Amino acid sequence: MKVEFAPLNIPLARRLQTAAVLQWVLSFLVLAQVCVAIIVILIIHNYWFLYVPYLTWLYFDWRTPEQGGRRSNWVRNWTVWRYFNDYFPIHLVKTQDLDPGHNYIFGFHPHGVLVAGAFGNFCTNYSDFKELFPGFTAYLHVLPFWFRCPLFREYLMSSGPVSVSKKSVSHVLSKEGGGNISVIVLGGAEEALDAHPGKSTLFIRQRKGFVKIALTHGASLVPVFSFGENELFKQINNPEGSWLRTVQERLQKIMGFTLPLFHARGIFQYNFGLMPYRKPIHTVVGRPIPVSQTLHPTPGQIEELHQTYMEELRKLFEEHRGKYGVPENESLIFK
Repeated sequence: MKVEFAPLNIPLARRLQTAAVLQWVLSFLVLAQVCVAIIVILIIHNYWFLYVPYLTWLYFDWRTPEQGGRRSNWVRNWTVWRYFNDYFPIHLVKTQDLDPGHNYIFGFHPHGVLVAGAFGNFCTNYSDFKELFPGFTAYLHVLPFWFRCPLFREYLMSSGPVSVSKKSVSHVLSKEGGGNISVIVLGGAEEALDAHPGKSTLFIRQRKGFVKIALTHGASLVPVFSFGENELFKQINNPEGSWLRTVQERLQKIMGFTLPLFHARGIFQYNFGLMPYRKPIHTVVGRPIPVSQTLHPTPGQIEELHQTYMEELRKLFEEHRGKYGVPENESLIFK
């Protein structure tokens, strides 16, 4: 295999973009484990004056990720996030105005490997979110597992994510006055295992909990499709029924999440590494589906709204696929 190296005279901006994305990738692959290791080391060496106050505070702060989190505009304004968004680059596209007097659920698709588009658009202040949706606050819901990692949870919450638990979503949608958006990556870890370039496979048919919550709170549903999300990494081939896929699915059932065996480019060469490819991401926000509040929705009502949502999602994909380079032979698959 011929290795293609990056040129030596790379502009400073591109170097900073690469560094920003590298720290983001490593934060999910390494930082959580490092934070847990720090706590373990403090306990082993009996630095009680450090770990006792923190663990005591953690006990009382445990529910914060389900109660709106603790975002910091200082962290969201870090210059590193501007370089992160410019690396791909990431774009947010609005198709219709939303009423800031209402609350909404954004169903984000596809999951991709590391959900770069969702993070860049809704967890930093360097996307066009505030300009496109004035008067709104977006809450990206992620797996509760990440908030169980001491120290790392503080770093994660500071950029805006909250838990994806039912209590957490209900907390956001129950806020009076409107202007709140729950961003839920509906396909989850299971969908990440099918995040291959050139594929648009969405795990949505059995995901109906978000529909029930939308009905309960009267929150409008908005399909969101992030074109380019699956093009950032390649995965080791893992078709359904293969030994690798079987192991990944078992790990998912045990731990609640799984990381695909992915690769892309390196820092100084383009052939192999953990750096995502420089592929543009266009996150398109579709038309809202009005939802009337129904405190006790029936299975029939849930199914009807779920079907409507899938139809609108498919329309969104078909309407915009040509603009963002999706080949005609690539179809949207619902599982």
